[in-house]
Amino acid sequence: MVITSLADNVMRGVETLGDTVSETFFEPTIRLGVTGLARSGKTVFITSLVANLLKRGRMQQLIAARQGRIEAAFLQPQPDVTVPRFDYETHLGALTSHTPQWPDSTRAISELRLSLRVQPSGLLSGLQGPRTIHLDIIDYPGEWLLDLGLLERSYDAWSKDVLTRIDKRDCAQDYIGLARQIDPSAEHEEPTAQTLARQFTQYLTQARQEGFYDCTPGRFLLPGDLAGSPALTFAPLPVTTGSVRKSLHREMERRFEAYKSRVVKPFFRDHFARIDRQIVLVDALGAIHSGPQAVEDMRRAMADILGAFRPGRNAFLTRLVRGKRVEKILFAATKADHLHHSQHPQLTAIIEALTQEARERARFAGAATSAMALAALRATTEEMRPHNGHDLGCVRGTLLDSGKQAAFYPGALPDDPTHLLGPAREGAQGWLDNDFQAMRFAPARLTLKPGDGPPHIRLDRAAEFLIGDRL
Repeated sequence: MVITSLADNVMRGVETLGDTVSETFFEPTIRLGVTGLARSGKTVFITSLVANLLKRGRMQQLIAARQGRIEAAFLQPQPDVTVPRFDYETHLGALTSHTPQWPDSTRAISELRLSLRVQPSGLLSGLQGPRTIHLDIIDYPGEWLLDLGLLERSYDAWSKDVLTRIDKRDCAQDYIGLARQIDPSAEHEEPTAQTLARQFTQYLTQARQEGFYDCTPGRFLLPGDLAGSPALTFAPLPVTTGSVRKSLHREMERRFEAYKSRVVKPFFRDHFARIDRQIVLVDALGAIHSGPQAVEDMRRAMADILGAFRPGRNAFLTRLVRGKRVEKILFAATKADHLHHSQHPQLTAIIEALTQEARERARFAGAATSAMALAALRATTEEMRPHNGHDLGCVRGTLLDSGKQAAFYPGALPDDPTHLLGPAREGAQGWLDNDFQAMRFAPARLTLKPGDGPPHIRLDRAAEFLIGDRL
């Protein structure tokens, strides 16, 4: 077993060395990870980013595009033949059809390779011809990212933390009541384990719907081909005594460790550890609408997410010796088109405050970080409406639930983010002033000019931060 493990590590090292040399001297590859928690817009972001890199008329803040140095862009088969391809064509078709619809959300890992033919800039640009740069986009659920925090925890520590956090949540009371009736030292019986796992999964599903973000283990929500397996048939239990052989507690502990070794570690090894640029999409408006508890939960999730990264600069020798490190991380508040542009600075300030702790740790490790508000696909238009002697900045769009056109004013975001983060940290049950309302808009019908990708807000700035230096 040890020899096999060593041999496997040696082979992986040789493969990594070969890939690194090839990427550095011949056709560089940028591996961009795209993640975010539920309803943050990962699929729409990737679809619009690729469409706008293929047709770059709306990408003027991407310097290489503005200077005309991107001569061509084309899709190619991704190098990882065992990873499903991101279904770009189907998702773009859903967004650009006569009756546009939002595409299906991310449910598993997928990948897409976009190759760019770029003319170099600088003093030697006249002596060099254009070169090919590959952009490998890796799409994966944010819940899987949060699972990486389990690697350093024991079953008992995880159980204690989970039960403490969810104890006062209404959606968790059915599970809390069931767990308190169970004797962890009793002999393991499979129907009991299945009942606990099923009830805990129901709690996680409800918690995510109510706006909570600490919904781990992530595969409980997106099981795929692991559905019903013992690796997904465990749950947190109150533990007051040591582990007893053949007990329910011992079996739950064994399955928790199996989940880490068979599910979480392969994802980290095969996919996550190879990423060198990362964007984390955040539905900050949805969290604000859900209330202070959801905002505080999101802040903690952002800190936990960054803890999974290995931030730092990808110097050539460093990559050979220690493997890739994430060089740049962008935290993006999505759905900026749900606000009038006059409120975008407030939304940006809020996402900066929510991710401050996470970004400071990344910068300390040598990674570049940024935060911004964006909309990968603009679904609304703006207008001003008179109200009580004042003009309100509204957005107009097609309501997703009714299909009707409506102008909407969600409320005023505070100029000072601490007016939101303060009550959230203190555990307030609601906002003291007027609640902020969130509306769900359907995608607008698109009429695109030749050379233009789908309309967006700051998608080009996000691309410049993430990949501009490599172009």
